[in-house]
Amino acid sequence: MASTAPDIEEYRSLREALETSLLPLATSVDGRRFQFQASLHRLELETGGYVAIEAGDARHLGQVISLAMEREEAGSLDRPGTMLIRLARGEGNVLEGDGRPFHDAAVRPATSDEIRGWVERARPKHAQLDIGELALAPGVPFALDGSGFGRHTFLCGQSGSGKTYSLGVLLERLLMETTLRVVVLDPNSDYVRLGERRSHADASAAEHYVDRAGRIAVRSGAHGDSRLALRFRELSAAHQAALLRLDPIADREEYAELVAIAEAASPATLEELGRGDDAAQGLLHRARNLGLDRFEVWSGHDDISLLDDLLDDDLRCLVVDLGSLGTRDEQSLVAASVLEHLWRRRAERKPVAIVIDESHNVCPARPDDPLTALATEDAIRIAGEGRKFGLYLIVVTQRPQKVHENVVSQCDNLVLMRMNSTADLGHVGEVFSFVPPGLIDRAAIFRQGEALVAGKISSHPALIRFGARITEEGGADVSGWA
Repeated sequence: MASTAPDIEEYRSLREALETSLLPLATSVDGRRFQFQASLHRLELETGGYVAIEAGDARHLGQVISLAMEREEAGSLDRPGTMLIRLARGEGNVLEGDGRPFHDAAVRPATSDEIRGWVERARPKHAQLDIGELALAPGVPFALDGSGFGRHTFLCGQSGSGKTYSLGVLLERLLMETTLRVVVLDPNSDYVRLGERRSHADASAAEHYVDRAGRIAVRSGAHGDSRLALRFRELSAAHQAALLRLDPIADREEYAELVAIAEAASPATLEELGRGDDAAQGLLHRARNLGLDRFEVWSGHDDISLLDDLLDDDLRCLVVDLGSLGTRDEQSLVAASVLEHLWRRRAERKPVAIVIDESHNVCPARPDDPLTALATEDAIRIAGEGRKFGLYLIVVTQRPQKVHENVVSQCDNLVLMRMNSTADLGHVGEVFSFVPPGLIDRAAIFRQGEALVAGKISSHPALIRFGARITEEGGADVSGWA
């Protein structure tokens, strides 16, 4: 016989009474991690948020790293085990405490003052990069550890996540608070105004930036003293061969001729490549057939070269405006040349942060042309061995699965912005397995400018909101079409 309406209402009332009566309690068997339960009614705890745990006279500050609804059999004294109630269960890490285990300790959301006090105590001692505030504790500023960028960093986020703006904030703080030189491979001309102050920037911050950032150079376009140019003779034999689409086996005679010319006297220009016998003329014909003589990137009689800037110790930041080049092949040539040049001079041990924006095009999982293959090889070498020579990568993409795995896997820092793709989030979680999965999953609901930061750059895996930029953005979304 079906239950009557009064029976259903009594059941619901009893279940709600039991669920509401659940106390928020936490237990830790090692003083470092804890498990907790809480009522789903008026639930104030959330993944990534901070909690105060009170165990007798001891006080702990923790962070929730997972939270889920569970069902458990329960009942009243007169009706034991008669229903399934719903409750919240989760886990967390103890951020500050006396290190002792605790059981059935009261747990509640931490106040802003409690969080701010711990953040201040946990701030890095040197090179504090004030990049914004904690997303789940508005008004509590948060700083990254600048020395942590002595490890490779992976920054990813889908289009519209605020990735470009936020990377600009990071670069500004690195220039202000560290001595790292910075080289930016900029395919979309997003950072070409890194030396220009925003009209409404905070005056004090802008003054500090001007005082500390140092000389910033932008190499862009095909004309003027700041144009983006390369000398043909600066290219290694391997890069010249890749440019000419020469295979050492299939094109063994032409390849051997090119190597012989390079070893004898590397031609200063592409035209000089054809001076000599018929074989040399054949190389020049190949270059022209491929359209290489129409590249605007070649240095002219002024002998300007981008690679000279990589040796300029007075230059603090070099922005290589790949987006100003007319063809994809020229962009690949410049990116490959910069990485090869930095790797070749690694023994000088001059610390430099190498920013590879849109890295899925520079060092893809499956390179589709010889120049990109060479760039990928150098990126892998720098990722694997560059740290001991002072070469540190900041790898940026909106397509994490498209970047070569041997580059991403060497990154110790993660900056994850909004990412709706479950496949991409799964890939990031697999590579950065030291980051709690519950925090990575939150990336699907991040607002613009919010991120998860983890690794050597952060005191703990933190959900943050990037603050204001000091300099102008180079790129912008297209508007006015609707």
